[in-house]
Amino acid sequence: MDRDENLAPDVRLDHGSRTGEPIIDCRDVAVRFKVEDGEVEAVRGVSMQLYRGETIAVVGESGSGKSVTARTIMGLLSKRARVAPGASIRLDGDDILKWSPHRRRMLRGNRLSMIFQEPLSSLNPVYSIGAQIIEAIRIHQKLSKAKAREKAIDLLREVRIPEPEARINQYPHQLSGGQRQRVMIAMALANNPDVLIADEPTTALDVTVQAQILQLIRDLQQRHGMAVILITHDLTVVRKFSDYVYVMQKGEVKEHNTTEALFGNPRHPYTRHLLGSEPRGHANPLPAESPVIMEGKDVRVAFMLKKGGFFSAEFHELVAVDNLSLTLRRHETLGIVGESGSGKTTFGQALIRLSDPDGGEIYFDGKAIHGKSREELRPLRSRMQVVFQDPFSSLNPRMSVCQIIEEGLIVNGIGTNRAERLDRVRDALTAAGLPTNILSRFPHEFSGGQRQRIAIARAIALEPEFILLDEPTSALDLSVQAQIIDLLRKLQDERGLSYLFISHDLKVVRALCHRVIVMQHGRIVEEGPVEEVLFNPKTAYTEKLVKAAFEVAA
Repeated sequence: MDRDENLAPDVRLDHGSRTGEPIIDCRDVAVRFKVEDGEVEAVRGVSMQLYRGETIAVVGESGSGKSVTARTIMGLLSKRARVAPGASIRLDGDDILKWSPHRRRMLRGNRLSMIFQEPLSSLNPVYSIGAQIIEAIRIHQKLSKAKAREKAIDLLREVRIPEPEARINQYPHQLSGGQRQRVMIAMALANNPDVLIADEPTTALDVTVQAQILQLIRDLQQRHGMAVILITHDLTVVRKFSDYVYVMQKGEVKEHNTTEALFGNPRHPYTRHLLGSEPRGHANPLPAESPVIMEGKDVRVAFMLKKGGFFSAEFHELVAVDNLSLTLRRHETLGIVGESGSGKTTFGQALIRLSDPDGGEIYFDGKAIHGKSREELRPLRSRMQVVFQDPFSSLNPRMSVCQIIEEGLIVNGIGTNRAERLDRVRDALTAAGLPTNILSRFPHEFSGGQRQRIAIARAIALEPEFILLDEPTSALDLSVQAQIIDLLRKLQDERGLSYLFISHDLKVVRALCHRVIVMQHGRIVEEGPVEEVLFNPKTAYTEKLVKAAFEVAA
């Protein structure tokens, strides 16, 4: 690359071959956030164009400004944000940055729609998913409640939600992460938008469903002439589904080109770094004679599902975890993989008693915990920690980073004074790969990947013996995934940690885990050492998962 060469001009490199005007044309978009000690420049001079019926991808590491750029287009920035006066975002030639707040509000969910990275924080926990989809439809379409409900069920069926007639009455917390993401996609597509912004749309989805959802978006795109802005860290998805790629780093576009040209001949060093990133390595050998730290015997969890209306209600039992057993040793990382809704997270949460199992026995460090009350479990909580799949919903939005991490230390009586606790907080942030000057900032001021690292820092600050990791790398870009894997390995070696690692990313599982359990419909269909299960699968289901993870990427 020539040092003086501009790899990111304001206008696309293929504009000469394009007919018609772009539906979205961003020029010199710059966004600053007010913070206690000044301002943070999140986006600097970003220009990009999107044409009807195509997909452009925006890629880059966590904190590169991808999501802030998308939220600027949607008009969803926080009150602390300031868009530079010289910026313009044209929709069919009309600068929407000059529109009134009311006019922009009517644009959202109608002509412009967005699928967010964290579905649980985007769905209202007090309303059923059906009520929320129906509301999205009726705001922009003159339909009766009955007709809107019919359309909502059709949308749920279209995004592959099983038993949509029953699921429509459920609440967000009753669905798996992947199912919640599909509900978000159904809501976004409810009014056939002109432009769909998909911010990590497959983050919470397993490998087999990722391709289905992206293919669904592509089919709808072709049917309605919809344009898509795809924000992702999954370069396999970018290569397969996008027409044009913008590469962002530290708030700036570093390079852009057609997908074929960018992957075939990346020019910028950062682009080459991104394309060369992938989880590598293997779990360090397990120490001989490692004692058992966690054991589950015949653990069962079931939920009651309701069908029909108030007077014709029918209930049936959904068994999410069907008499499962596992053993986890000290220093060991045990992976649990399977499709969305297979019961992975429910099983993990039952093992650490975040939810109450309907049957079975659970032992931690040789002591039975299946019959213990919340109060009796409290002394064990600092020894058992969890990093959730959706970091935004697990971090208190009203607390600063310092308060979030320090809270666990205070509750568990760790640290003799404030100064000692602050030292622990800073050590945890450093260990999680974060700077220590973010103590006064709040969760909404960080990217999804940065929030996930804050969640990891909160867990390790208590120096636990066991951590349940529920999709801890799902919100992270490829280059940061490798850092987190190295960090988890390092922490495991230094502190003798044991991990129960729930994931749909088999590449990460291969790099981090000693053994793996494969789940389907609440049952274990296969288990064994990682190398054996992933490279010599015994069941057709495991083989399908492995193919989706490794062969599609090849």
